[in-house]
Amino acid sequence: MTSITIRRALAIGLTGLAATLAAVAHAADYPTRPMRYMVGFAPGGINDIMARIVGQKLNESWGQAVIVDNRPGAGGNLAAGILARSNADGYTFMNVSTAHAISQTLYAKLDYSLERDLMPVVVLGSSPLIMVVNASLPVKNVAELVDYAKKNRVIYASGGIGVISHLGMEMFKVATKIDATHVPYKGVGPAVPDLISGQAHVMVNAIPELFPHTKGGKLRVIGSMTEKRHPFIPDVPTFIEQGYKEFVMGNWTGIVAPAKTPKPVIDKLAKEITRIIKTPEMSKRLEEMGVDPMGGTPEEFGKLIRAETARFGKAVKDSGAKAE
Repeated sequence: MTSITIRRALAIGLTGLAATLAAVAHAADYPTRPMRYMVGFAPGGINDIMARIVGQKLNESWGQAVIVDNRPGAGGNLAAGILARSNADGYTFMNVSTAHAISQTLYAKLDYSLERDLMPVVVLGSSPLIMVVNASLPVKNVAELVDYAKKNRVIYASGGIGVISHLGMEMFKVATKIDATHVPYKGVGPAVPDLISGQAHVMVNAIPELFPHTKGGKLRVIGSMTEKRHPFIPDVPTFIEQGYKEFVMGNWTGIVAPAKTPKPVIDKLAKEITRIIKTPEMSKRLEEMGVDPMGGTPEEFGKLIRAETARFGKAVKDSGAKAE
């Protein structure tokens, strides 16, 4: 090795060391100003609810404002594209969910890649899916819905193209050989009023977003997509019990940041949010909403994202679902 090569290697090593030390120093002081917490859906859905809860607790922990910024559109992909182009300094991050894993194969063109352009921070929690119908619909279980749909026009609502409430119903249509017209909304929050009024008939989505509306008798739960009956809804039979063994799905949500965000900052954010999630107060609050609290490392969340992207990629192919 020549002296010039040695000097170049040394310079590269020193540059890398300087960058690492700078990142560590940045993480030690982080955060020193308000943070922007993006949500790719309208207010009222699980991603929005989780962002506001976690944002409030981060504010209490670090004394910096956490501004929740709702940017609905394209099944959460509009916000994800914005995040991918944002400064990678730890002050801008967002919630992603099962919808973003689905989008990677459902959409022919996206202006971002979940794996290439965004960095996993931490998974917040997961909630089982349930199927609800408008209370005036003469069905009390999944089999009755299938029979009704084969004789009548059925409209199903979703929180947008590519989200779990869309693909879940498309998979159900394929499995049961029924037809149903899809009406997408910019989030579950805006969809629920039309479901309650009867303009839509059925919806699949997470417990926290739908179950509160069943208490007044406006919506009826006809099945849960869990392996066993969920303790939050012990009287609701699972799809497995009703003869549909392939329907075990949940809607997870977690935080990602721009891909080049310093790893020490990512780790610090993940550690603090995990601590928040694991406190008895927060765990109880989430469980009462029907959310199973999780937390963990960025590496664990990255593994989950990759597995779910592959799983739903197959589901998208099998169902023939597409989005422009």
